[in-house]
Amino acid sequence: MMDSKAQLTVDIIAKVVEGRITIVNAAKLLSKSRRTIERYVKQYQQVGIQFAIHGNSGKAPLNKTPESIKKAVQVLIKEKYFDLNLLHLAEKLETDEHIVVKRETLRGWAHDIHHVKRAKRRRSNVRKRRERMEAPGLMMQMDGSPHLWFGDRKHCLIAMIDDATSEVYAEFFPSETTVGCLQVMRDCIETKGVFKTLYVDRAGIFGGPKRCNFSQMQRACEELGIEIIFANSPQGKGRIERAFDTFQDRLVPELRLNNINDIAAANAYLKYVFIPQFWQTKIQVKSKQAPEFTPLSKHINLDDICVIKDHRKIRNDHTFSYGNKFYLIDSPLKHSITNQKIEIRNTSKKGFTAHFAGRKLKISEVNEPSKLASVVVN
Repeated sequence: MMDSKAQLTVDIIAKVVEGRITIVNAAKLLSKSRRTIERYVKQYQQVGIQFAIHGNSGKAPLNKTPESIKKAVQVLIKEKYFDLNLLHLAEKLETDEHIVVKRETLRGWAHDIHHVKRAKRRRSNVRKRRERMEAPGLMMQMDGSPHLWFGDRKHCLIAMIDDATSEVYAEFFPSETTVGCLQVMRDCIETKGVFKTLYVDRAGIFGGPKRCNFSQMQRACEELGIEIIFANSPQGKGRIERAFDTFQDRLVPELRLNNINDIAAANAYLKYVFIPQFWQTKIQVKSKQAPEFTPLSKHINLDDICVIKDHRKIRNDHTFSYGNKFYLIDSPLKHSITNQKIEIRNTSKKGFTAHFAGRKLKISEVNEPSKLASVVVN
């Protein structure tokens, strides 16, 4: 079967052979060169109207992927890689299944079985692009992302990303808590040093309107000389928001394929596999200037800063209450410190310690005698 274009070509060339149209006019009608028209005339005289049909018409291309590979890939998409995007899918097929397929070919195969992971698209306001910071350590962005990362329960990924290089520090926690935020910030400081500013949303953990007077993160940043900057919109801290999109798109399938269902294994995979092998090689970028991190002073102990601090009033008998229990100060004191405020430093792993004027105090729990049960006389 010939299409309309081929039929027109045959009709024009036939008229040229019959002498009804000149070669010059035929070239204009078909938008071809004179040499091409002469070649068409010669082929028409030899094989007839078949000259207008391409020689490869109806034949399978030599580089066509076998149908068996197509069906095998479609089965893998349905049963194993159903939640991967096309780029991620092509990488997993090459590394794990040893099947190399071009991206557009893979797209067509996925469309045939209606398995294409589409990006979320929402209408947004026009916003001006903000350039990256010039040097690492000038600004860190921090946030938490509750999600079904692994298993059937939601966990929170708390992450901190450098605005200049997209270097990331992240860890899974049962929920977004102050302890988790302090832990991620401490990992960054121990690795790189003290950064200049922390860009966060107006959540209470970071000292937002609801907890502006007793935020532990705000207090820790003040002690370290870090300034907290509050974003007026989620788009303001777009670096960390887009990072979470990438984590949800890439990390969730990876955890599932590696049969990871607990928080310890997920943190180990995140820290030792995902971030070094994927994030640092494909997402992280080079900075324009030298790092601006400040080395941690020898006189600063992060154990005294990155903890939950509280205060209690000392009673006349040098006792205080904490956690529905009474404690007695056993450390020798030169002067009475009654009615003074004692500082409680609570670490979830080691319990808590009591401090006064920078000095750690020895304390012991007060065991009060239990009351006698009242006897009911009939």
